Amino acid sequence: MKAKQLVERFEQFAPKRLAMAKDPIGLQIGSLNQEIHKVMTTLDVRPEVVDEAIDHQVDFIFAHHPVMFHPAHNLDLDDPQNEMYAKIIANRITVYAAHTNLDAADGGMNDWLAEALQLSDLSGLVPAFDESVFRLTVQVPKVYATAVRMSLVNAGAQASAGQYSGYTYEIDGTVYYVPKAGADPTMGAAGEPNEIEDSRLEFEVPQRNLHHVLKTLSDVHPLEKPLYNLIRLEDKKHHYTMGRIGNLPRSMSVREFAEDCKRTFAVSGLRVIANNLEQPIKRVAILGGDGGKFFRLAQQKGADAYVTGDVYYHTGHDMLAANFPVIDPGHHIESICIPKLADLFKRWSDQNHWQLAVYQSTINTDPFTFM
Repeated sequence: MKAKQLVERFEQFAPKRLAMAKDPIGLQIGSLNQEIHKVMTTLDVRPEVVDEAIDHQVDFIFAHHPVMFHPAHNLDLDDPQNEMYAKIIANRITVYAAHTNLDAADGGMNDWLAEALQLSDLSGLVPAFDESVFRLTVQVPKVYATAVRMSLVNAGAQASAGQYSGYTYEIDGTVYYVPKAGADPTMGAAGEPNEIEDSRLEFEVPQRNLHHVLKTLSDVHPLEKPLYNLIRLEDKKHHYTMGRIGNLPRSMSVREFAEDCKRTFAVSGLRVIANNLEQPIKRVAILGGDGGKFFRLAQQKGADAYVTGDVYYHTGHDMLAANFPVIDPGHHIESICIPKLADLFKRWSDQNHWQLAVYQSTINTDPFTFM
């Protein structure tokens, strides 16, 4: 299979438009037209990770953090970063990165982190992107209605409907018509009155799925030119957010929660910013990566405490002044993406009959050691 097949499927899950401005996501090195056989999931692309990929005959590296945050100013191979780029190219490895678009995606990075902490009653933290939702109305001969409905739902013709998936509406009726000369002969003789039992199907389609849904409709509808109507729902949008807020399984102290974070994220140490380690907390916000600047928003939205990485010294003082406990387990907790992305790719590979092996990087790229 080609690399672009995996990327196209991934970008249905986490579209590029969800990324923050100037975030260098997407193809980093190589070609999306390259044939690939083995993908490796990783948090970071470092020289030791590239060596691991070569040792395991990987031809596609899928990373969360972009390998090229800053452009190369020369090709001096004495520079370790440039040497790594050269090694990637020499071994025909394609590298792709999904960063803040994966952070904002439904079921993506921040949902994985919230799930790890067993948070419930989730809501979003930082607004990221508002996506249009469309109402698609399709007219189809009744005998084909179930097949068309299932195909479009599988293609993504469904928007959030509480605890339900595949939510559609169907109404049956009779269509009366007289075919003109040159009309589809399967619809009756020209000039002869006809009638057919028909169904009208209604779907809500998120913008990210629209192209794929309409292509599927063209492929599966029994008529050469499907009858459909598409309307943008001005009063309904899908809101993507970075970070999540939810309830812990039980109330606990800041101290207990910090210990729980150490176990959950398998870190040997973390930083706690709190005036009172015995303060009880129940509702917690979490944002993977560098999210210190959003602590006031987390507090305003009702969180009792906040989990994020890379908290700056002076920001820590502001958190104490606000009497808002913050746990900083580091940026590396985002390595939760390694098995989660691998699971996604394996599932898609099975569904699409791809000949694609999936390997999870075992290199710990956390630059910090707690003594």
